[in-house]
Amino acid sequence: MQPWRTISLWMDQLDEPLDARPALAKDLDVDVCIIGAGYTGLWTAYYLKQQAPQLSIAIVEANIAGFGASGRNGGWLMGNLLGEDRLLATLSPQLRRASIDLLHGIPDEVHNVLQHEGIDCDYRKGGVLYCAARYPEQERSLRAHLDDLYRQGMNEDDYRWLRPEQLDAQLRVSSPYGAIFSPHTATIQPAKLVRGLARAVERMGVTIYENSPALDLQPGMVRTPHANVRAHWLVPAVEGYAASLPPLGKHQLPVQSLLVATEPLPESTWEQIGLHQGQAFSENSRQVTYGQRTADNRLVFGARGGYRFGGRLREDFNLKDHEIELRRYLLGELFPQLKNARITHSWGGNLGMARRFRPHMLCDRQRGIALAGGYGGEGVGATNLGGRTLAALILGQHNQLTAQPWVHDNCPLTSLASWPPEPCRWLGYNAIIRSFVHEDRTLANPASAPWRRRLASGVADFMEGFMH
Repeated sequence: MQPWRTISLWMDQLDEPLDARPALAKDLDVDVCIIGAGYTGLWTAYYLKQQAPQLSIAIVEANIAGFGASGRNGGWLMGNLLGEDRLLATLSPQLRRASIDLLHGIPDEVHNVLQHEGIDCDYRKGGVLYCAARYPEQERSLRAHLDDLYRQGMNEDDYRWLRPEQLDAQLRVSSPYGAIFSPHTATIQPAKLVRGLARAVERMGVTIYENSPALDLQPGMVRTPHANVRAHWLVPAVEGYAASLPPLGKHQLPVQSLLVATEPLPESTWEQIGLHQGQAFSENSRQVTYGQRTADNRLVFGARGGYRFGGRLREDFNLKDHEIELRRYLLGELFPQLKNARITHSWGGNLGMARRFRPHMLCDRQRGIALAGGYGGEGVGATNLGGRTLAALILGQHNQLTAQPWVHDNCPLTSLASWPPEPCRWLGYNAIIRSFVHEDRTLANPASAPWRRRLASGVADFMEGFMH
C-alpha cells in the first residue's frame, strides 16, 4: 500500500481507511468514461447522473480519489475564475454582470450539494482578505486592482476596501496597510470534499476504478494496464497531470505550489491573529501566498512553487529545507508570533496552467471528448463550474453555462493555445520568477532606494505582462 496519508495534512486528517477501490480488470463499454477521480471528474459525473441517471459512467483513476491536486490544495473555494477580467472584457455590461453572478454563486452551489449529500468538509463561508501587509507598494497595487474591478461592473457588495483598523477586526498582520475583502469565498477541508464526492457519485451508480492509470487516449477508447474502456464520451479530467496523457500536455503545463501547516495553535494565539469566521487570506505579492485557519486551529500557508524542465511532473513532495524555510519566512513576516511555531506538515502538488492563463471548458464533438482545465491554482471552485458545464455540453444543452466566453463548444482540441517548445518555457518561467523574487526582496527591505524599488517593480510588471 502506498503511504497515501502522507500526501498532505488533509489526507492525514481523514477518519477513514484509505484503501484503494478495485482496479479495472476487464474491458468495459459505457456511455461516459472519465479519467481522474479529482474534483473535475467527480463534479462532471455528479451533474451528469443528476440530470441523466440512465447514463452508464465509469471513472478510471491512476491512484486513489484525492491523490492529485484535489487532496493537496489550500482549501480556498472561490467564486472566481482565473483571468475572468480578460475573459469577460468583450461582453456587454449586462452579460458581464450575469457572468460575474454565475461565478460568485459557485460557493453557494457547492454548499447546496454538501447539504444534499451529507458531505462534511468543514465548509465556512467567511470571505477572503487580500492584504497589503508587508510594504506600501502593495496598497497602491491593491487599490488599482479594486478600481479595475469596479470598472468591470462589480461593486462594494462584491469587493470593498478595508482600512487598517477595519482589517484588524478580521486579521491582524504585522504591517497593515489595508485590504480588499470579498464575501465570495469559502474555506474547506479539501480531502473531505473529494472523498465525500467520490462516495456520492458511487451512490448514484458511477463506478470508480482506482490504481487504473490511463495509458492512452483515443477517440472512443481509453487504455489502462489490464483492460480498455470504450465510451461514447471521454472526459480527461487530469488538470496538472495533462503531461502524462498526450496530446493534452501541449496545452496545459504542470507547475507546483507548496504548503506548510503549523501545529494546532492555542486560542490565545488566535486572539492575536483573528480569522474567527473561516476567512481565507493572502498578502498581495507575486509570491502568490494563501492561507486559512483550519477547523482544528492550525494555520495552513502556501506559496508559489516551481516548474520543471520539459513540463515534467514533480513526484516527490517531501519539501526540502529551503522550500519550507521560504514559507516559514513569509509566514513570520506576516505573523511574528509564529516565527518559531512548529511546522507539522509540508506538502505540495501539481496544478495545470493553460497558455495565456485562460481556463477552458471544451467539447470536441467530432472526437467525443469533453474537458476542462487550466484553473491555474484556483480550481477548488472552478472545477464545480467545470463539472456543471461539461455535463451541459455532453447532454447537448444550450444555457447560461455553455454560453460563457471560456466555453468552446464543437471545437477541436487543437483549437486550444499551445505552449512554446523547450527550452523557451523553462528559460522564460525562471526569468519571470527571478524577477518576482527580486521585486519582493527589494520592496520588503525598507532601506531600498526609491529608484531600486521602481526598477524592481517595473521589471516584474514587464515580465508578468510577458506571461500573458
